Amino acid sequence: MDAGQLKVGGFTPFTATDYPGHLAAVVFVQGCAWRCGYCHNPHLQSRPKRSPLAWSSVLKVLQKRAGLIDGVVFSGGEPTTDPALPAAVDEVRALGFKVGLHTACIYPDRLRELLPKLDWVGFDVKAPFDRYAAVTGAPGSGVDAEACARAILDSGIPYECRTTVHPTLLKPDGIIALASTLADMGVKNYVLQEFRSQGCGDGALNAGAVAGYPGPAIVSAVSDMFPHFTMRRSH
Repeated sequence: MDAGQLKVGGFTPFTATDYPGHLAAVVFVQGCAWRCGYCHNPHLQSRPKRSPLAWSSVLKVLQKRAGLIDGVVFSGGEPTTDPALPAAVDEVRALGFKVGLHTACIYPDRLRELLPKLDWVGFDVKAPFDRYAAVTGAPGSGVDAEACARAILDSGIPYECRTTVHPTLLKPDGIIALASTLADMGVKNYVLQEFRSQGCGDGALNAGAVAGYPGPAIVSAVSDMFPHFTMRRSH
């Protein structure tokens, strides 16, 4: 599919945080099949008939930023939702940029086809795979998430695996179980992200948030499982 058909819901021309170790721009692709309560970009979940931003205009900005930034990250929403994504990635690579991807691990086949074009992947693992539907609202979603995670690990591409933690959705035993599973799968670089209410439209989750969750004991136990571990607090 032609890259011009990419549905772009937002664009950040400069970031120092979305592609670790690199200066980058972020293209937010519109559309996601899941409805995670803690999503901080719920406005990007729907899939409109027309792109809110024209890909051609984003590409013109990127052309002017060649030499000023290192890479371009496709985020969302879920960027692999869009069949025009591979062509857009090709156009970005042709400008000399490295390409990163933020993915919720929804579409294993699409991700496998895209991986050879990527330089880095930030991927979410939301819960133990057999408990996934409680977070995503999609039955069977854990099967696809696990397949995506294994594809990324098998590819050898640099990555960051991360899990957002909220006491209602992921109890301490669930955090430990998930971390153990990921360590056994071969994850070396793992991040726990404290829930943040910014952008979250779920009142119950916002009300049930606990500052400093998970506590030091859980963080220490998870840290011991991985060669590279980060606890990313909301403040």
